[in-house]
This record gives sequence, structure tokens and C-alpha cells, in this order.
Amino acid sequence: MTDPIADYLTRLRNAVKANHRVVEVPSSNLKKAITKILHEEGYILNYKFIDEGVQGTIKIALKYDPTNKVNSIRNLKRVSTPGLRKYVGHKDLPQVLNGLGIAIISTSKGVMTDKQAREENVGGEVLCYVY
Repeated sequence: MTDPIADYLTRLRNAVKANHRVVEVPSSNLKKAITKILHEEGYILNYKFIDEGVQGTIKIALKYDPTNKVNSIRNLKRVSTPGLRKYVGHKDLPQVLNGLGIAIISTSKGVMTDKQAREENVGGEVLCYVY
């Protein structure tokens, strides 16, 4: 697999479109950090790291609005790919939908949202947009 982050986002996107409640993805440290951010920002309901076998898995419970059954994740977009990396400085950090969405940034201080990166004054690789 050449792009595991794109595979992770595609599995989430497909589970949302198919109205699944739970999705399982192969685990890695970067995927765990992205999952924690999605949970902290309120895009997923819960998650569980299962360390069985060689790689382990992440079990993610998706979050739905109880009244009209709409998922809280509208769109997931991969920005930086293995063929074309997208790096930004701390002054050029992107805003997704004027602050309504989040950009997940991989910085030297760890994986964080665009808002946290602005507070820390660090730039890095823009992994994906979530809104």
C-alpha cells in the first residue's frame, strides 16, 4: 500500500456513505493520532485501539445526529499525497470553511489541528481536511 492515510480516509468515507455504525481500519501511530483528533473535535463518537496480531486495528464508532440520521462528517479530503507533498509555514496555515472544518497538520511537535498549530506557531505537512 503506497498511501495508508488515503486508505484510512477512504474507509471512513465509505462507512459514512453506507451508514455503518462501526468501521475497522489497520492501525499505525499516525492513524491513532488522527483518530484522537477526530474524537476530540467531535467528528466521531468513540474509538478503541485493539493491539492484536502484527499491526493491530482501530475500531471507530461513527457519530450520527439522532433526529435526521446525518453523519457529523460531511467530507474528508486528502491534501498531501506521497507523489506531491503539501507543506505550509505557520503564517500560511489553511482555514477550512472559514473555521467550520479542520485541517489536520503533521508538525515537528506532533499531529494537530490547524487551530492548535496557529497557537503553537508551527507549520508542517497538511494531511487532510475534515468538515
